[in-house]
Amino acid sequence: MSQEYIAIFMFALMMLMLFTGQRVFGAIGAVATIAALALWGTGGQDITFSAAMKLMKWYPLLTLPMFIFMGYVLSESRLADDLYRMFHVWMGPINGGLAIGTIGLMVLVSAMNGLSVAGMAIGATIALPELLRRGYDKTMVTGVIQAGSSLGILVPPSVVLVLYAMIARQPVGQLWLAGIVPGLMMAALFILYIWVRCRIQPQLGPAMEDAHEVPRAEKIRLLGAGVLPLIIFAAMMVPFVNGWTSLVESSAIGALTALFVSVVKRRMTWKIFEDCTKQTLMISCMFMWIILAALGFGAVFDGLGAVKAIENLFTDQLGLSPWMILILMQLSFIVMGTFLDDTAMLVIVAPLYVPLVGELGFDLIWYGVLYTITTQIAYMTPPFGYNLFLMRAMAPPEIGLKDIYTSIFPFVAVMVLALTIVMIFPEIALWLPGYVYGN
Repeated sequence: MSQEYIAIFMFALMMLMLFTGQRVFGAIGAVATIAALALWGTGGQDITFSAAMKLMKWYPLLTLPMFIFMGYVLSESRLADDLYRMFHVWMGPINGGLAIGTIGLMVLVSAMNGLSVAGMAIGATIALPELLRRGYDKTMVTGVIQAGSSLGILVPPSVVLVLYAMIARQPVGQLWLAGIVPGLMMAALFILYIWVRCRIQPQLGPAMEDAHEVPRAEKIRLLGAGVLPLIIFAAMMVPFVNGWTSLVESSAIGALTALFVSVVKRRMTWKIFEDCTKQTLMISCMFMWIILAALGFGAVFDGLGAVKAIENLFTDQLGLSPWMILILMQLSFIVMGTFLDDTAMLVIVAPLYVPLVGELGFDLIWYGVLYTITTQIAYMTPPFGYNLFLMRAMAPPEIGLKDIYTSIFPFVAVMVLALTIVMIFPEIALWLPGYVYGN
């Protein structure tokens, strides 16, 4: 059997197992093991052992539990409540100001957490009821929450970019820096869209008249609530960017700073600490199993030489240009995003896509940003976008499934625009890591 057919068979078998409800790491790992034993006999078992050793020796892996713990501590300490109150009084007097403030809230939550689910939970439980109570259009604000929460996987410390770095063998620090400018650009495009639309249709986002009644002293106090997450982020990133600490040391600083802040604000109890630790352990173990399975799957592909064979199929036999192949890859992510989350998409296609992108001559740091933006789009694309069902589970009864589906189309268009801009101008993603690392 040719390399192409073996690769197609492996992917088909893996997708079949996923459709039957198997866990992601189980499906990927089982296919890798079956293929290794079928191709190389008992010697194929060394592939899994080698992948496990590679994972255990990968020092930056320690960043994963640190950032997950930091995110849980900050979420459970209810810092987002203060943040939203700050945006309420500072942005409320303008049309659409509270929706714009919600995007700002999501950016800060993303900088504290690195997971889109946390942003969705905070937005749906804190921001959405307040926006509806203030007379905002329910369809628009539902889209605001979904779009804003997607920033969690692009703005550092993005856990998804950490996973991409492990699988693609790229520096995590450069990927984080590469995500900053595109992430802020996308947030700015969201804000611009909200501002323009609410200027044209003021009834969609009425100004908050009572925001003027808040005393200046209270406004200044609440401003400190917005500065606090930035201080935590700076305490973690500044030493790393300046070369004073390693990535792992910076992640430990971030986790300890978040814990210290929650204790100082008297929002940390033993029960909260225990819950944060348990959740961190469970999610870290889940990610490690997935990475282990992906490394084993990738090792089988490397042994087959399937990447080179598929590159020849696309470029020589089908005559596709590198850019056409890249666009087809991004479209496949959107299709897979209808039934898989970002981690599953990454580990399923990384063994094929990442080496292929390198063979086609594209920068893997830049492609990590493209992958992440495309995943954000896939999260919000009907019929089965991941964020759509999260919002359906968290939204109040007055918001129906039709409202959720209708709300995302303008924001998906904005995200496609952002993706196109980053594809046309790679320096948007590559300038900052190049400047910091002197590349």
